Amino acid sequence: QVQLVESGGGLVQAGDSLRLSCAASGRISSSYAMGWFRQAPGKEREFVAAIRGSTSYADSVKGRFTISRDNAENIVYLQMNSLKPEDTAVYYCAADGAVGMPTSPRKYRYWGQGTQVTVSS
Repeated sequence: QVQLVESGGGLVQAGDSLRLSCAASGRISSSYAMGWFRQAPGKEREFVAAIRGSTSYADSVKGRFTISRDNAENIVYLQMNSLKPEDTAVYYCAADGAVGMPTSPRKYRYWGQGTQVTVSS
């Protein structure tokens, strides 16, 4: 049983920065894979970043976004710099205890409620 709660979303201008946080509670281990996904209206949920020892990023956010975690506090962060209007979406935190560091949302068992990020031009 794992509960995830995202925070930090908001309305910003293109070029601005935001840092999203995901607070995890319950039966979660620091060995779990943690991921960030996003979903824009009318589109499928897409992979943004994941962490499990190493990190992985979608091509669209490489060099701009950074995923990190505080294992002691069970918090995962997504630092988002140089935001673009196309980054506008609901951002979700996800976790899974299986082997690997999946990029497919179907591979993650636990999900947060999401936090809205809106980037104006």
